[in-house]
Amino acid sequence: MPLENLKASDPELYAILDREMSREELTLELIASENFVSYPVLEAAGGVMTNKYAEGYPGKRYYGGCDHIDEAENLARDRAKKLFNAEYVNVQPHSGSQANMAAMLTFIETGDTIMGLDLAHGGHLTHGSPVNFSGRLFNVVSYQVDKESGRVNFADVRKLAQEHKPKLIICGGSAYSRFIEFEDFKSVADEVGAFLMADIAHPSGLVATGHHPSPMPYCDIVTTTTHKSLRGPRGGMIMMGKDRENTWGKIAPKSGRTKMISELIDSSVMPGIQGGPLMHIISAKAVAFAEALQPEFKTYIQNVVDNAKYMEEEFLSREYNLVSGGTDTHLLLIDLTEKGVHGKAAENILGSAGIIVNKNMVPFDSRSPMVTSGIRIGSPAITTRGMGKTEVKNIVSMIDTIISNPEDEAVISSVKNQIEELCSSFPIYRHSEA
Repeated sequence: MPLENLKASDPELYAILDREMSREELTLELIASENFVSYPVLEAAGGVMTNKYAEGYPGKRYYGGCDHIDEAENLARDRAKKLFNAEYVNVQPHSGSQANMAAMLTFIETGDTIMGLDLAHGGHLTHGSPVNFSGRLFNVVSYQVDKESGRVNFADVRKLAQEHKPKLIICGGSAYSRFIEFEDFKSVADEVGAFLMADIAHPSGLVATGHHPSPMPYCDIVTTTTHKSLRGPRGGMIMMGKDRENTWGKIAPKSGRTKMISELIDSSVMPGIQGGPLMHIISAKAVAFAEALQPEFKTYIQNVVDNAKYMEEEFLSREYNLVSGGTDTHLLLIDLTEKGVHGKAAENILGSAGIIVNKNMVPFDSRSPMVTSGIRIGSPAITTRGMGKTEVKNIVSMIDTIISNPEDEAVISSVKNQIEELCSSFPIYRHSEA
């Protein structure tokens, strides 16, 4: 990627970026939450919109000179609405975590009870971890996956909900490889009078293309990131299938009318938890949403899902323990206990061979979060590079070779050479340089 102006003005930083570019080009990215954006997304993210403060919302800014800012934000919102069949969208959250925070602070009060998937069972920090705002601000009840199936057990979810009467139930996670069963969660939420929030940060690209069920008919609020399988810039977003008046007595002070929930969410984002939006990132989101609306993106997601299934087949053929038995989506969670290698060691040795994964806790893990018993693997990034079934089979074979020979430097070196050769055949950006 040409950066000639930066190279001339700040060669030190340019050298760092160049090394990172080389790392991305010559290593195999298998972290499920990472992907590669297009050149147009990169250009928008580094564009002139970074110069502009724009606190507020289109038509209601606290700064002048926002006419074109409003156009860009409206474009991003309108494209996201079409992409997800949503009546309301807020594209300002800087991250998925901030989107979750704003959503929670809109629907419930601090001290209220929430229910989310346990972090060690595939959930996310913001679903109730004690080290996160969600665990500090709210009373948390965590549900877990079934020990035998590795899937959410709705009998257990229902029992917990009836016992603790949460005000908000969160469905979704960061290391759960199966479809999120929104309709079943809705049934439980309705039984106990809870709001239902879906966090679709991981499968958002699949939801957008119909490769994963949509939460919009079932959930009061939906949050997501805009990267991962959606292949946009790093950022967050909040959506509702249908907007409606709030039912908890919040009114507009001057007119006395009942506020729409969308208004409350907007206020929770700004000024509630953040100030000015990152308009260069919102512009990049608009570009990514336009790309995701094209037929080619649906083909891409189908390939993502296919590649994950190929991985599943190959790992199972080598007797790896896949949590829940496999995947419906873009990711796999692998329990390495029976292979005699813990997650941290696997991450390190695979990384030394140019295969980038992340250590990850598995359900009922006896190891700490900094060590773990498993690794998480995803297919979006290699699919963006154009890899398919043949490459996936080869990749799993190389992973298995490393895991089976964790201390053999010659094996690691040989695999590293193979990885560099493979990656060179499927370039990301280098091939576009003139």
